Amino acid sequence: MSKRARQLFLGRPTQPGEALHSTLRKRWENVLAIWNNTYEEDAGLEKVVRLCLALSQFLFPGTYIRHLFWRQGNAVQDLTTEVYVLLKTSFPLAVLLFQWEDMLWPFALMIWMMLETVLYIPTMIFASDALPSPRSYRRTKLLIFINYLEVVFAFGVIHFRGQYFNQPFLHWSDALYTSFVVTSTIGFGDFFPVSGYGKLIICFQSLFYLSYIALFISFFTSGPSGGGYFGGLARKGGSGKEG
Repeated sequence: MSKRARQLFLGRPTQPGEALHSTLRKRWENVLAIWNNTYEEDAGLEKVVRLCLALSQFLFPGTYIRHLFWRQGNAVQDLTTEVYVLLKTSFPLAVLLFQWEDMLWPFALMIWMMLETVLYIPTMIFASDALPSPRSYRRTKLLIFINYLEVVFAFGVIHFRGQYFNQPFLHWSDALYTSFVVTSTIGFGDFFPVSGYGKLIICFQSLFYLSYIALFISFFTSGPSGGGYFGGLARKGGSGKEG
């Protein structure tokens, strides 16, 4: 890679002595920190939910992809994550474009990756006691916005596959349009669900959107505070790095 390309995609190279973390080890330390109440005093339902969120990160490929590159430095890990997020976001569009929505494996893969995205934000906010903070909050905001687009596209595939609206979608763009209308809470117009299954899917999509907006506004307009991933800079003196 040329010097200019490295400057564009990697920015400042990893400095000698800069802390590098094994992603899998750091994720497991996070689970142990929640279990042992290292940073937070919680119990009961709160602790169960936080443990489930922390353990859920071991079910998805993003954690293992980051782990493959942890020895290459934080900048390489970040770039790898960005490529992975962009591929995830593009995959639902590819499913629609190549008419794979009725095939089991592309649809199941899309749902699996979408679940990773849906669980990622609450995990980082509520169950990231021992995880170091990101190198850039602006980059984090950008990636989460792209994650939002991924989920909207994925629900478009679900709608196109289900065909549970008052009229059939004649083109996949109709399904994407309807997904954006639902998620943006504009309201129903030419397309609205008529089956019980369709109404249930719309409820899940609306719940995702409301949760996303509430978390985004609460944690990204007020800035980092407390402990964990989004508050790690305050706890670690501003030198945290994504693990």
